[in-house]
Amino acid sequence: MKIYTGRGDAGQTDLQNMSRVSKASPRIEAYGTVDEVNALIGRCRPTGYDDVDEQLREIQNHLHVVQADFANPEPDEDDPQVAAEHADLLESWMDAHDEELEPLTSFILPGGGESGANLHHARAVCRRAERRAVALAGEEDINDDAVTYLNRLSDALFILARVVNKRDGEREESPTY
Repeated sequence: MKIYTGRGDAGQTDLQNMSRVSKASPRIEAYGTVDEVNALIGRCRPTGYDDVDEQLREIQNHLHVVQADFANPEPDEDDPQVAAEHADLLESWMDAHDEELEPLTSFILPGGGESGANLHHARAVCRRAERRAVALAGEEDINDDAVTYLNRLSDALFILARVVNKRDGEREESPTY
């Protein structure tokens, strides 16, 4: 299978149902930004911590489902979709990781070591993906669980950045005002 077709050269692309839309449409913006998050998470791996790397790999698989979900304006019952259980899984991971972290008393500056800083970057792009998904939901029906998942994922990436930075011996810094 060739990766190029030339069909998108005029600024249009195919959705899963083979309808054509502008590459600037809210639907394409939403799943394209999710793709950015997924690529950034790939850059974060390996962190050097098996538990975190396994979670990041599973998140990447979930994000492929979110992308497929957003790429399909007319999903069938058997099409893959993110469900509430996916967000619940993120919450369980956050709760477990939270036990190894000091409670926050202020905002912290994004940064730290390479993996931690990359996770903070992925978190920020995930927030953008969520905003794009909310914009899409304002125009078309989409899976609400996908929006919830992106919201929870940005929190999970924040926690994972803190965990990796702590394990790497990086000190958290509060902003000065």
